[in-house]
Amino acid sequence: MRLQFMGSGDAFGSGGRFNTCFHVTGDRSNFLIDCGASSLIALKAKEVAINSIRTIFITHFHADHFGGIPFLILDAQFFSKRRGPLTIAGPRGLAEWYQRAMETAFPGSSTTKLRFELSLVELEPMVMTTVDGVTVRPFSVNHGVPGGPFHAYRFEVEGRSIAYTGDTEWTDNLIEAGAGVDLLIAEAYFFEKKIKLHLDYQTLAERLPLIKPKRLVLTHMSEDMLSRKRLIDCEMADDGKIIDL
Repeated sequence: MRLQFMGSGDAFGSGGRFNTCFHVTGDRSNFLIDCGASSLIALKAKEVAINSIRTIFITHFHADHFGGIPFLILDAQFFSKRRGPLTIAGPRGLAEWYQRAMETAFPGSSTTKLRFELSLVELEPMVMTTVDGVTVRPFSVNHGVPGGPFHAYRFEVEGRSIAYTGDTEWTDNLIEAGAGVDLLIAEAYFFEKKIKLHLDYQTLAERLPLIKPKRLVLTHMSEDMLSRKRLIDCEMADDGKIIDL
């Protein structure tokens, strides 16, 4: 099982990084976690076989996590010539947000008949679901209007467990989401500054003993966080970084 960071950045390109997008592959699995606006560029830069990706799990509908969907869909339709099915799974409202994103990016594109089967699967918090062999459990997190919805995810796939906080301020739901996982990917937007709706490194470090992941990698870091690398005793993501599980 391998996870590669296609994009490890925030919404504003801090450190020159691409938007959030993680590519997970195994013996039978091939999926993305989030697909930010720059994701198609990042995938092509790493020469990923895009048509082999079978599922995309979306944590929330902000452009740095979801904005790459129109580009990926239209590339699949007109250039990559995708024929195999593709599933996009995400929070409640996915179907409406998909149409909105497509029409905003390329008016008329949401009604174009695709040459491949596209399934949109809405995931409910705390309901365990299996999508293309990947068992996923969403957890509600706090990143905007209450109810959002905004998700953290815990994935069980091919005998390995991966959790991702998504974007969120601290919530105790992160304890259950990440408890004992093989890999926890966590937002660390600021080093110690406390702001609503985002997680800072200091808060995460204080609560990490409650989660006890086997491996932790920090992502979605601002310039403030990146400038303090020497003060951080944790593994940090970079675009292209590979994690073997």
